Amino acid sequence: MNWLTPAMVDLLVEGFSETLVMVGASAAIAVALGLPLALLLHATGPGGLSPRPWMNRPLGLLVNAVRSTPFIILMVAIVPFTRLVAGTSIGTGAAVVPLALAATAFLARLFENALREVEPGVIEAARAMGATRMQIVTKVLVPEALPGLIAATTVALVSLVGFSAMAGAVGGGGLGDLGIRFGYQRFMPEVMLTVVLVLILFVQGLQSLGDWLVRRLSRR
Repeated sequence: MNWLTPAMVDLLVEGFSETLVMVGASAAIAVALGLPLALLLHATGPGGLSPRPWMNRPLGLLVNAVRSTPFIILMVAIVPFTRLVAGTSIGTGAAVVPLALAATAFLARLFENALREVEPGVIEAARAMGATRMQIVTKVLVPEALPGLIAATTVALVSLVGFSAMAGAVGGGGLGDLGIRFGYQRFMPEVMLTVVLVLILFVQGLQSLGDWLVRRLSRR
């Protein structure tokens, strides 16, 4: 354990804090943007509240294009946009931009699938009672799909942990950067193993919390 010096402990704590910031900030942005996007995709799709193929198809193609782009390529491709938003292309703050973009497209599709699982009869009953489209969305569609939305968010959070580690390989900071700099470049496998264990525990914690919330909401 000679490698576990106070300085290394500080680096591990700092790296974990940066990972938390990247995952938390990008997830918050992705949920804020992904849910309205999913609602739009659902509403304008076949059988939606307001079918509009001319809007749904291009929007779906755009979401699919972002989802199908490998994250490491996406990070490099949007460097000018990242500089415009964050003022730099290196560091934790800059890594949030591509992370949020990738997670938004990912969550939009997962959210859309959760919304599709809502029983059509519930929506038809709300229509028969004279509910407006906005009322159907806010009082029927989203509440009924909430367990699925939470499950989708959990999946996205777990994926973001992996993406954040990948971002560390190109100067994004966090545990991924620590593992690359010390575990790989300086031939310290103990650091790499510690980083992997911390990430595994972090993912397990997120997954357990998400599963608990889904079970609780499903019973209600």
